[in-house]
Amino acid sequence: SSLCIQRTMENTSAVTSFMLTVYKEMEDLKYFYFTVFFLLYLLTLCLNILIIGVIYSEKSLHEPMYIFVCNLAIYCLHTYGFVEFSVLAIMSYDRYIAICHPLRYHIIMSSQKVNFLIALSWIYPLSAFGMYFILTTKLTFCSRFIPKVYCNNFALVKLSCFDTSVHSVIGLIATVLFVLPALLMILFSYAQILRICLLVSKESRIKAVQTCTPHLLAVLNYSIGGLFEIIQSRFNMSYLPSTSRMFMSVYFLVFPPLLNPAIYGLSVQNIRVRVLKLLPVWK
Repeated sequence: SSLCIQRTMENTSAVTSFMLTVYKEMEDLKYFYFTVFFLLYLLTLCLNILIIGVIYSEKSLHEPMYIFVCNLAIYCLHTYGFVEFSVLAIMSYDRYIAICHPLRYHIIMSSQKVNFLIALSWIYPLSAFGMYFILTTKLTFCSRFIPKVYCNNFALVKLSCFDTSVHSVIGLIATVLFVLPALLMILFSYAQILRICLLVSKESRIKAVQTCTPHLLAVLNYSIGGLFEIIQSRFNMSYLPSTSRMFMSVYFLVFPPLLNPAIYGLSVQNIRVRVLKLLPVWK
């Protein structure tokens, strides 16, 4: 059966509920999809809790990089995208300092600065989303059909009874103001890392690559999901098969939080060693 999300707003008179139409298209295989995604959800929770638990319990892992890894585990849907990208940008800055200024790393990345960067990575995107969300609550809606497996802010805006060009412009400006600084930080950090790698020995170059690989994989994973989300939000995807649209819709929500703990748990030796110690087969 179709999944309906009840949502009542003070200013909403025409439509008070929304239907996620993709669920109707998967009616014949609903139990299969439910089982698969439920198991993926449980696996995601277990992996993230495991990584956070290991980092929390091991004092030797109370370093900026590992603290930033914990902040990649985010639960809330509507703030996940913004906060995730902010944390990834800060992590690139952390890698830049670690590789380009190793002797000053602990001076530059002090506990006060780490706390400030973490707070900034949450407050800045939450403020941007909060302002855009307030505008959305003032809309009235004339359609209830959302062609996705979950409800997001921009999908609601497109269902408005009135012209939403102002919302679109504000949303675009907010997105640029949010994405551009984080993107520039990532590009600057890796440009500097690349410059240093060209000047150092082969051994140091290999170590730098090993240090940056988990973060680069996390950025790539997030970027693929973000690209799918932008394509679905801005273009008509009705010509694609329902399975393709569903995959593009859930990639952003499923794969980054699922693969991030796996990437860092397997790639970062300090985390991998401690995780393996918790497994009975390795004792």
